[in-house]
Amino acid sequence: MVTVSVIIPTYNEAAYIEGALQSVLFADEIIVIDSYSTDETVSIAKQYTNTILLREFDNFSAQKNHALQKATGDWVLFVDADERVTHSLENEIKETLANPKHGGYKLNFPHFYMNRFLYHHSDDVLRLVQRNGASFSGSVHEKLQCTGSIGKLRHPMLHYTYKGLQNYITKKESYAWFQAEQRFEKGERTTWAKLVIKPCYRFFSSYIVKGGFRDGVPGLTVAAVNAYGVFQRYVKLRLLQKGMR
Repeated sequence: MVTVSVIIPTYNEAAYIEGALQSVLFADEIIVIDSYSTDETVSIAKQYTNTILLREFDNFSAQKNHALQKATGDWVLFVDADERVTHSLENEIKETLANPKHGGYKLNFPHFYMNRFLYHHSDDVLRLVQRNGASFSGSVHEKLQCTGSIGKLRHPMLHYTYKGLQNYITKKESYAWFQAEQRFEKGERTTWAKLVIKPCYRFFSSYIVKGGFRDGVPGLTVAAVNAYGVFQRYVKLRLLQKGMR
C-alpha cells in the first residue's frame, strides 16, 4: 500500500498551523520542521504529530531537504502553514497515488487576498513527489525536483498567503534581499533598464497576461505589489554591486 508523508515548514505560524495540520490528517506521516518559533507553533503541532524537527533556518531548500531526509513515505506532499488541502484534493491525491502515472504532480494555488480567492492570480507548483530522487535547490523560490515525468492535479490547494497589505509588502521586501544576493553570487548585475523594464513587465504579466484584472481591486493590488517586489530586488542588487549592504 502506498504511503504518504506530509512536510510542513514553520516559523511563528500559530495563527495558521492548526488548520494546515487538520487538513492533512489523511497522511501516514506528518513532519513539521520548525525554525525555533517563539510563539505557540510547536505546542500546537505536538497535538497532531510526534515528528517535529527543530532546525536553525539558513535557506528554504536546506530546510526542506533536511525534512525530506527524515521522511519515510513512498510519496511526499509539501504544505505550508497557510495552505489547506480540501476534501476534493485529498480524494484526488488518494485516487492518483493508487495508480500513479508520473513521478510528481503540480498543484494549483489560487491566492487569497481581501477576503476572496484570486482564481486569475494562481500558480501551478510541484508539491507532490515520489520521495526517492526528490530534492530542493535554490535559496528563496526553491525548486522541487523529482524523477520521472510531471503531471497536474485538477483540484486546487487553498492558499491564505496574503495576511494584509503591510504583511504582503514586508514579505516581498524580505524575499528581495534573498533574491538579490542569489543573483549577485551568480554574477548578475543590474542596469537602469532592468530597474524600469522588469517591474513593468511583472505588472503586465500579472494583471493582463494572467487575467488579474478579472479579480477587481484585489487583482490590481497584487499586480502592483508584485511589481514593487521586483523593483526592490533590483534596487537591492544595485546596492550589493556598490558594496552598500
